[in-house]
Amino acid sequence: MEANKLQELLRSNLDSMPSKARRVVEYLLTHMREAAFVSIGDVAEQLNVSKAQLVRVARILGFKGYADLKSALKESVLEQVNPAAMLARAMSEEGDLSERIRQMEHANLEDTWNRLRVEDVRSFCELVKSAEAIYCAGWSISGMMAECLHSRLRELGLRAHQMYPGSGCLTLIEQARSIRKSDLIIAFDLPSYSVLLTEALQRGRRNGAKIVTVTDSPAAPICSDADLSFFVSDNSPTFGSSLIGPLFLIHILTSRLSIDMGDAAMEALAEQSRILRDERLYHPVYSLRY
Repeated sequence: MEANKLQELLRSNLDSMPSKARRVVEYLLTHMREAAFVSIGDVAEQLNVSKAQLVRVARILGFKGYADLKSALKESVLEQVNPAAMLARAMSEEGDLSERIRQMEHANLEDTWNRLRVEDVRSFCELVKSAEAIYCAGWSISGMMAECLHSRLRELGLRAHQMYPGSGCLTLIEQARSIRKSDLIIAFDLPSYSVLLTEALQRGRRNGAKIVTVTDSPAAPICSDADLSFFVSDNSPTFGSSLIGPLFLIHILTSRLSIDMGDAAMEALAEQSRILRDERLYHPVYSLRY
């Protein structure tokens, strides 16, 4: 079922629902992606209702049972992140696409900021500083975010490595075999979620490594193995995911990390500035930035 049709079905039944059922429908409207990929038991526990209550709500909405409702949720979520379907919608809508993108990116930044907790930023810095080696992992478009973070961490003089499918002759799981208890994995996974990345994190977890994840939803499979999770908003009218939210998060985390590292960061960035003055690599400029 298309996302807008399912949302309209949920909204149209809100006013006629008894209080418990209304709470379920409100949850489905605001947490569609989470509800689509977690079990009926997880949803029931989250809402403090019985599984039977969820089945009753599904039937009120016109579904045979909760399984059919969940299938509709999955279909609508997958349709939302389907690049071809997204482009078709963008082509059919009136108005200036550039303006819609500008508004959406402002909302992505604001939502990413609102989901960020100060204590989680502190925890991130402590995990990075205590790690012997840091592995930045991602698949497809999420791999671009992992590469961006990897670059920042190397600038700060940290032992950062990039895990990416097709990097050399090793699969992600094979790369994860050498990860140790003293290491940290920072994984990015925006929809569609990667099975290979999830399995690599599970291997790293069995080896005793700490895991930080960056994704769009607590329902993302990689969150089940995480010691710390950050959530970004990635809404986009075209393609699959916007990268503004994840890039904003990386900028915040690494900037805070550089302050926490103190003299060690100063020394690493001083070394970086010497490299920037190498005219074999860079054209001489008055303002040197990396």
